[in-house]
Order: sequence, then C-alpha cells, then structure tokens
Amino acid sequence: MLSIGLTGGIGSGKSTVSALLAAHGAVIVDADRIAREVVEPGTPGLAAVVEAFGEQVLGPDGGLDRPALAAVVFADPEARARLDAIVHPLVRERAAELAAAAPPDAVVVHDVPLLVETGKWEPYDLVLVVEADLETRVSRLVQRGLTEADARARIAVQATDGQRRAVADVVVDNSGTQEELAAQVHRFWSETVAPRIR
Repeated sequence: MLSIGLTGGIGSGKSTVSALLAAHGAVIVDADRIAREVVEPGTPGLAAVVEAFGEQVLGPDGGLDRPALAAVVFADPEARARLDAIVHPLVRERAAELAAAAPPDAVVVHDVPLLVETGKWEPYDLVLVVEADLETRVSRLVQRGLTEADARARIAVQATDGQRRAVADVVVDNSGTQEELAAQVHRFWSETVAPRIR
C-alpha cells in the first residue's frame, strides 16, 4: 500500500486534485467528509461539541449549525483548539479504519486540509501539496458564498504556502486551467506514484 497525504489551503482546489487522483485509481480518504460524519446527530462527537460550545451550535433539526460554530471558533484560537481536540482524534481513528479496509496494493490518498497545521505528515509515504495564488483562492471562496473578508480571514489562520512546501514531496499549482491541473496530476501519478507501485 502506498500512502499519500494530500493537502492545500482552503480554496486551493484540493478536492479537484482528489477527484483526479481517484480517476487514476486511488482510494480517497477524505478528512473533511469524515469530520462531518463524526459530528452527525446522535454521535458522541456531536455530543462533545455541544458540551463544549453550548446548544447555540445546533440547528433546528438537531444537527450541527456549521456557520454558528464557525462564528465561535474562527475568531478565537482557544475555541478552535478546543474543537480540534474533540474532532481530530475521531477523524484520525475513522481515517485509519478506512485505509485499513483498502486492498493491500492500493494507493490510498488521505485528503487532509490541515495536514501541516496538525503536524501529522510523517506517516505518509508522499506528501502532495496543492497551491493556488491568493487572489484566485479568495475569488473561489467568494463564489462559494463567503464574504471577501471571511475568505481572507480563513486563509490567514491556515499554514502558509512556505510551510506547506517545506513538507511537500511534490507541489501542483492550481492557479491555471483545469487542463493544466490535470496534466500536473497525471505527471505526478506517472512519474512519482507509478514507479512505487510496480
């Protein structure tokens, strides 16, 4: 099994790269998806979040009100650390289960937004970083519904490009076209991944 850590800042296009890798045959373990799964209604994760932050982070349906929680944690590093201490261990445990269920000869891509911030890049055979220039990222986030100020604030609390590059084996640049990105991912697969799995 070849284990790849995939990361990149918010708005960099990591999900697009993840989909391109899946098309090459990789098994994707998506930390964002797992992070939503571990705080679904009825889970111990959601109970722990409510205990830490109060009922105001619940929506009318009893599920997590993500915008309400974001409003609490993005402005407060201590609150964010408290949330991370609840969610990250649950995500790591579930990710390990999913990876263990993959075939022995699989290429398993762990799509982890905060790989550098959490300092957890060591277990991977390769680290692939997705980059895009700041204004492109801000524009993408605004298109997703964030205000420009919120977009810049979220980018600012994450690791810098330099910090990500410092742990990267390969960097792909997603500031250009989809075709350019697909070509870079294909090159990564054929030149870096394929020789390790033959």
